[in-house]
Amino acid sequence: MASLHISDADFKRLHEFMESKYGINLKQKKVLIEGRLSNTIIQRGFKDFNSFLNMIFADRSGTEMVGLLNKLTTNHTFFMREEEHYKYMKDVVLPYFEQTKTDRRVYLWSAASSSGEEPYTNIMQLLEFFKNKTTMWNLSTLATDISQRVLDIAKTAIYHKDSMKNLEESWKRKYFTPAENDCFKVATEVTKRVEFKTFNLMDNIPYRAYPFDLVFCRNVMIYFEMEVKIALVNRLYDVIRPGGYLFIGHAESIPRDKTKFEYVKPAIYRKPL
Repeated sequence: MASLHISDADFKRLHEFMESKYGINLKQKKVLIEGRLSNTIIQRGFKDFNSFLNMIFADRSGTEMVGLLNKLTTNHTFFMREEEHYKYMKDVVLPYFEQTKTDRRVYLWSAASSSGEEPYTNIMQLLEFFKNKTTMWNLSTLATDISQRVLDIAKTAIYHKDSMKNLEESWKRKYFTPAENDCFKVATEVTKRVEFKTFNLMDNIPYRAYPFDLVFCRNVMIYFEMEVKIALVNRLYDVIRPGGYLFIGHAESIPRDKTKFEYVKPAIYRKPL
């Protein structure tokens, strides 16, 4: 694999921009940056990091910057990732919603939805729980990501069988139809309940018309400085209804004295009633 070296000056301007604009901490990731970008730089005809970054920062459309983000952050995901969340959702969260929600609406937010496996899994979990009552309930999720590219992939709703390995066979039969090249398409019953939007988690959250019952914000804060992480968690708190939940990645944590959320168990938090 070809490898280029990034100068201290270019490394500084890149990691400082990423932190100020997106909250992403790359201060200790010099080797990762060189490893993930070298081939791209060479393939695109640039001789070094400096000329490549000059092009990135000069691009007014933002397309190049999003491409860079995709390279530097991991978008690997699959259906039913971190299964403990879905067990807790089925055993505790959804029974609570069924008993207490007089409006019969469950509104979720997948706040770093990547290529769509998470929000689609979330809807399948809702459909499985409510079963023959689904016509009586409004079940939906907002799915956002900073990358329009991964959202476009999500909207196609076509996935290779390898990403479905954690799903029960009954789910595969019920919610997917075969496509080409060992791929499967998510059923309309699921996709019609997911709304995709581009959103930078560093921005103020505009989705306030109806508070969320459960927010998934998983495996994205691992890139954030603590101050940025706490500020994001507090913004999420403001758009979750009392009694609602926040699920974060199992490799992530929130300082309990810095948030108003109640700690439930690892990677699960709740807004007090």
